[in-house]
Amino acid sequence: MSPIPVRRSISTAERKTVSQLKQSKYRRESGLFLAEGMKCGMELLTAFRCKSLIATEEWLSGHPVPPECELVLQAKNSDMERMSAFSTAPQVMFLYEIPPVSSVKVPSACELSLALDCIQDPGNLGTIIRVADWMGVRHIYASQNTVDVYNPKVVQATMGSLARVAVHYMELPPLLKEARQNGIPVYGTFLSGDNIYDAELSQGGIVVMGNEGNGVSEEVGACVSHRLLIPPYPADADTAESLNVAVATAITLSQFRERIFKGIK
Repeated sequence: MSPIPVRRSISTAERKTVSQLKQSKYRRESGLFLAEGMKCGMELLTAFRCKSLIATEEWLSGHPVPPECELVLQAKNSDMERMSAFSTAPQVMFLYEIPPVSSVKVPSACELSLALDCIQDPGNLGTIIRVADWMGVRHIYASQNTVDVYNPKVVQATMGSLARVAVHYMELPPLLKEARQNGIPVYGTFLSGDNIYDAELSQGGIVVMGNEGNGVSEEVGACVSHRLLIPPYPADADTAESLNVAVATAITLSQFRERIFKGIK
């Protein structure tokens, strides 16, 4: 049986430490990140080491404490508001350990992966991770200037999908070049390219999604072997300039998966 975690009131120093985790600098220094709310926090128990569960007395009196949590800290509602990254603080938070960075290998030819080129909005990154989870994509390769995956707003937007999707930060061009050398197709979404609804799509490969305002950078774009376009409907319609990157990711991945479901190669 797992030992019963120690339970006590949160200290001022601990409250300050948790509050600082809104900033990437303190997340890096402490090696910790915060998951707010029961749904998101509970989902991550299977993938990350839970250093502590922080909750109000009301929450603790009505819910069992997961045995995976090493420490239980009771906090007042005012404490939760100070620590939360959101305008409405939840009654429970989970403090998780950031896992060590692992070596990254080029994905296999039959595996579908994502590469993110300078995604800046936390909500977009979180939604992309959630979409990837739904579509069976287990690895995302992110440029160094992509928003931190352990940003509280990213973690919240994933709704627990971070437990099943690994995000690797790196320089993208070397990875994409090596992938192409190994015969792995590298797809990219652009405002000009082959209509994605007609294009030949493989079962595996790397799909590059670009920055919210600037799209795929020139350096990364040079590594793309297949340029794809999501056309508006009708083709000559006076419509929005572009799609939100998370929405574009969902459409793109759905087209790859549709080919498999329908047996189209």
